[in-house]
Order: sequence, then C-alpha cells, then structure tokens
Amino acid sequence: MSKTINILVADDHTIVRQGLARLLEEQPDLKVVGEATNGQTTIKKAEQLKPDVVIMDIAMPRMNGIEAAKRIRKIAPKTKILILSMYSHEYYIHELLETGVSGYLLKDASGRDIINAIHAAMKDETFLSPGISKKLVDRYLSPKKGLPQAELYKSLSNREREVFQLIAEGHATRQIADMLCVSISTVKSHRAKIMEKLSIANPVKLVHFAIQLGLVDPEL
Repeated sequence: MSKTINILVADDHTIVRQGLARLLEEQPDLKVVGEATNGQTTIKKAEQLKPDVVIMDIAMPRMNGIEAAKRIRKIAPKTKILILSMYSHEYYIHELLETGVSGYLLKDASGRDIINAIHAAMKDETFLSPGISKKLVDRYLSPKKGLPQAELYKSLSNREREVFQLIAEGHATRQIADMLCVSISTVKSHRAKIMEKLSIANPVKLVHFAIQLGLVDPEL
C-alpha cells in the first residue's frame, strides 16, 4: 500500500480552496491535513503540520505566495511546494524555481495535472504547466529583460516586501506596526524606502503597482 501524502492547501478564495481539497481527498493516497487563507497562516501551519506538500496561490493577503514559499523552505525544508496561480509572469516562475518549489501550475490546469504534480514532487521532480514550460523555453531561446516592475520589486528587502504588501492591502500604519510587532516610526521608515526604491509618489500608485505584479488581488 502506498504511503499517504499529507497536503496543506492555501488559497484565499473559499470556493477554489475547498474545491481543490475535495478533489484531492477523492484520491486514496492523498489527505488534506489543513487549509490556509493567507500567507502568514500558511507558514504557521506548514511549521506545525509539517505536510509533505503545500499547494498555494501567489496573490494571498498578509503575505504573498512568493515570500511564503521562501519562509517555508527554511522552516520545513522537507515539505514540497506547488504553486497554483492565475499568473504566468516569467519573474514569478524564475524566482520561485530558484527558491526551490517543486511545481508551478496555472489555475486552468486539470485535476489530473495537479495530482500528477503532487506525485512528481514526491519523487523530487519538477512539474510545470505546458504554458509555463513554453515561457521558459521562449525565454531561454530569446532572453530579454524582465518587467521593469519586477526588477524594482526584487530590490526590496524581505521586511520591505512584507510592509509593501500590507500597505497595498490598505492597512493603516498603526495596524501594520501591530501586525509586524514593530514601532510606527519603523513602518514609516520602511514605507519611505519602499516608495523611493519603487519610484512611487503616493500610496494609490503603490496599490496599482502591487496589482500589476499580481501580488494583491484587485478584488480585495
């Protein structure tokens, strides 16, 4: 009998998360041991549950999937990470593959693809949606500079990325300070550095920047 694969599913859209959990539970060797609705909760549950696989979206509140993946790789190095996203930006694909994720699938992937990706991850293989594979091949054959926004975003430190996301989600300075357990003046300092590095003049443009990168859901 094959070993049961324990899975944590993370997506802030209830229908997507629950639908994926039902799909996985129908497989005899797959078990959903937890669900999460934001990046910070995903990290906590990954640390607590030590699942074999985490399947998560990129555009999640409190902390996006890119930053969450980096944290999970540190606290639960044996846990495999699969990204299931609407976005196919080359920037995400490259940064996440460098981080060590085991697969990147688009949300129009079939249920069979997702199940195959899980089994591939458990064999230390990488699974990519066909559309993602094509982008990587095209990039290799004709290398070009990435999105200007993505290049600027890469210049932010990990803490600045956290503050950037929370500002983009509309949290007030005091709320952000409380969430991150830092002083208000520290948040203001981070905000000033973020806007300088991203060449952004006001918070409204910062929100637009985050939406363009797909780090914040425009429906939030």
